[in-house]
Amino acid sequence: MTRLPGTNAGHRGAGACNAPASVARVLMVQGCTSDAGKSTVVAALCRWLRRREVRVAPFKPQNMALNAAVTADGGEIGRAQAVQAQACRLAPHTDFNPVLLKPSSDRGAQVILHGRAIGQMDAVDYHGYKRVAMDAVLASHARLVETYDAVVVEGAGSPAEINLRANDIANMGYAEAVDCPVVLVADIDRGGVFAHLVGTLALLSESECARVRGFVINRFRGDIALLQPGLDWLERETGKPVLGVLPYLHGLHLEAEDALPGVGETRPDAALRVVVPVLPRISNHTDLDPLRAHPQVDLRFIGPGETAPACDLIVLPGSKATRADLAWLREHGWEAAIARHLRYGGKLIGICGGLQMLGRAVHDPDGIEGARGSSAGLGWLDFETTLRPDKQLRNVGGKLCISDGCIYDVTVRGYEIHCGVSAGPALARPVVLLDDGRADGALSADGQVLGSYLHGLFDHPDALAALLRWAGLHDAQTLDIAALREASLERLADMVEAHLDTALLSELLEPSACIA
Repeated sequence: MTRLPGTNAGHRGAGACNAPASVARVLMVQGCTSDAGKSTVVAALCRWLRRREVRVAPFKPQNMALNAAVTADGGEIGRAQAVQAQACRLAPHTDFNPVLLKPSSDRGAQVILHGRAIGQMDAVDYHGYKRVAMDAVLASHARLVETYDAVVVEGAGSPAEINLRANDIANMGYAEAVDCPVVLVADIDRGGVFAHLVGTLALLSESECARVRGFVINRFRGDIALLQPGLDWLERETGKPVLGVLPYLHGLHLEAEDALPGVGETRPDAALRVVVPVLPRISNHTDLDPLRAHPQVDLRFIGPGETAPACDLIVLPGSKATRADLAWLREHGWEAAIARHLRYGGKLIGICGGLQMLGRAVHDPDGIEGARGSSAGLGWLDFETTLRPDKQLRNVGGKLCISDGCIYDVTVRGYEIHCGVSAGPALARPVVLLDDGRADGALSADGQVLGSYLHGLFDHPDALAALLRWAGLHDAQTLDIAALREASLERLADMVEAHLDTALLSELLEPSACIA
């Protein structure tokens, strides 16, 4: 087995166990809060290990997110785990995220086990189902530790949520079951970092507290010398080391686990202005990352109560509750705003659920996404969509068509995650001709409205440039979002080398680091 860098072969920590040499070393990253940086830290550790030729895999036992990826084995997992797989130079696999919860309301979610949807559950029902979900988690864990040299695990939310401790599978419940060490991450940019760390430890059991082997402080800005007295106090107070302080990194291009990006750089002088309504159940908003990153594009997410500014392009994103989000659009004045936008020559794109909204009607006879029934669509494209129980999951490629049915020699790469089956005359003018022989999406007769089921529609540089030209940016610069993401992973690995105690991390990834 590959030995980790900086490892002292003779090291045996307190409470060491004799784990079999054939089983991967496991390290779990938990956070004091949601969005503390767990996903990013796991991606950073994965790329750092992979650089050193360690066969490493990511793992998140349970994820709650509406940003999903299609895996090589034909299922779906959280996009953050797909990014972490990229950090490991692996294709995404359902074992990397065996339980995915996709909220469809404030109280219910679609439950996905090993990449396949098994149905809708409310919070109470799912709490009782956790024992079954834990079996799925441990089955994936067992396969990973037999296949790889190391597994870096991401927790969910906080391990100190008292109301969620019973039958926990996402944080300490998993860590106790597999007996792995834990690193606790806190976000100093939020403030209260020492209270977060000490308070989290105070709410853990004795065995769970012993399992925490060190801290990582994330998103620090300023002079580290001013922070040092606090770090010294923290180590004295808890008896646990600070593994490092990570700087606030600007300009990372990594797909978000779920939360919308914060207010970033605005480009008031940009050549193309794009707005996106923030639907209550917006999904796979990472589709818009290439537009956000493009130097000639000013993209703005418009939330409830905000007025959409004048723009060149409106994008209706994916949705986990298409009919409910369609009603929300109408309630917030978007139907009239879109009509006005098109009347003045603007362009409109719908992706997946956004495509379905552009048709004449959306039918849900089986209650797949909510109450049974039908809703009138926005009517900009002549087709109707019916939601069906069998979800379509595909990684696809093809050629872009954006004018008079002509096939532009423009490559498109993306993926489909949808329950909808669409039919109608508008689909005779497709947007993409797929490599498998199918046609995707629709383009209006006047060329102003375009819809596609493909997530990742903007990811390929040629497709992005062609779509920007269609939207009115005739001198679009080339932007390769995949290259930017790869460069960001390399930056994260550099950050590990520069700011974390890699010798201690290596020790934690030795079999001797387990607790029992």
